[in-house]
Amino acid sequence: MDRRSRGDTHFIIRVSFRCFSLHHDLEFVACHDYSQSLDEGTSLLCIYGFFSTVKPLEPFLIPFLTGPDKNLTIEQVTNQIFPMWTYSYLAVLVPVFLLTDWLRYKPVVVFQCLVLFSATAMLLWCNGVPEMQAMQFTYGVVTSCDIAYFTYLYSVVELKHYQKATSYCRTAQLLGYTVGSVLGQILVSFELMSYNYIIVFTLVLTAIALITSILLPMPKTSMFFHQMRSASGETDGEGHVGTEEELQNNGQKDGVELDGSKQLQQIPESGCGDVLLRLWRDFLQCFSSRTLLIWSAWWALATCGYNQTVNYVQSLWEYVEPSSNFTVYNGGVEALSNLFGEKKNTSTLISSLQLVNECMSTSMPLFHRFQIAAGLNMEHYAPVFGANTFCALVLQTIITSVVVDSSGLFLLLVFQFTVYGANFSIIALIFFLRGLYTTMCPKT
Repeated sequence: MDRRSRGDTHFIIRVSFRCFSLHHDLEFVACHDYSQSLDEGTSLLCIYGFFSTVKPLEPFLIPFLTGPDKNLTIEQVTNQIFPMWTYSYLAVLVPVFLLTDWLRYKPVVVFQCLVLFSATAMLLWCNGVPEMQAMQFTYGVVTSCDIAYFTYLYSVVELKHYQKATSYCRTAQLLGYTVGSVLGQILVSFELMSYNYIIVFTLVLTAIALITSILLPMPKTSMFFHQMRSASGETDGEGHVGTEEELQNNGQKDGVELDGSKQLQQIPESGCGDVLLRLWRDFLQCFSSRTLLIWSAWWALATCGYNQTVNYVQSLWEYVEPSSNFTVYNGGVEALSNLFGEKKNTSTLISSLQLVNECMSTSMPLFHRFQIAAGLNMEHYAPVFGANTFCALVLQTIITSVVVDSSGLFLLLVFQFTVYGANFSIIALIFFLRGLYTTMCPKT
């Protein structure tokens, strides 16, 4: 089900907080000293990230929906059911972003797991187009809550350990995706479980993730609504408000009394209007840079095209060669793509080109996130990358409603992918011409 959230909604926090300053080495392998002191919150978050992403049925979602279990047509799945994910994601993105910070992350992590359990249960027990549309809408809510995963990590880990802790948590997620794909391929190829029993197994794994999320310690601070600074009112200079442990350590270094009440000051809770005003000012300040605006436009356009391709590629394979005619190896290919980039699918030259495309599509935006983040301080990451994702979703919603949705042009899958290919071609041409102009006409 979660065919698209891996490459977009994790970005706001995953790409931020100092680790993308270009003058620092990127440390994606955790060092020995931190592994020995891995705290409870990070350990539980890694466990949650693993079990919540093991989805054996995900590579075989289209065969399941169009097979005898649900008896839906490929047109119903593509043009009526899948578009609901895009609409839902866009509708709840901003409210969830604000609620995540206001509720201090953990409640949203627990809520995400509850909604994930509900969406999986709906996939098992519901039938018909309206019920599957409701399932996809619910899953859009799940995707929008992904931001809570890494923001929670930031709230409980000291800044100096953030890169290393992020590597642990991201690795746990990728391992979950890979294990789920391999496990699904084994179960389907050897007919060890039916699709329905695979979903039941997924519900058990989700229940384990839910229990883990409940055990997570509750953070005391957040980025916008619940800030806490040292008694001197100082921060680390990059907008990082600091965990309680960091601030106490700073107080000891500065000669401040060890009484926590004298070292820490709880800043009065900011109202929603104040936070929105602050985000708007940060947005205007950041996007006054022409370079940042160009890189952000590239990222939004590329992400939009990538998401559309990933969302409907299983439908394309089913359209080109129905799974009922041959053995599908979606899980095996997806497991390999998790190691080299991201996604998908069956056989022939088309699937090979798609795998190459997705590996490049997930690695190139990461480089451009480096470019975007290089000139920003920590407080500006959220509005910049949040705005980029929102713009990408708006563009994706427009394309979906016009090209895919049954109430729009209702194009055949082959023509839909022609549109997506034209989108990438136009983006490449525009930025190639700009790069050529910049090279041939340097500024004096």
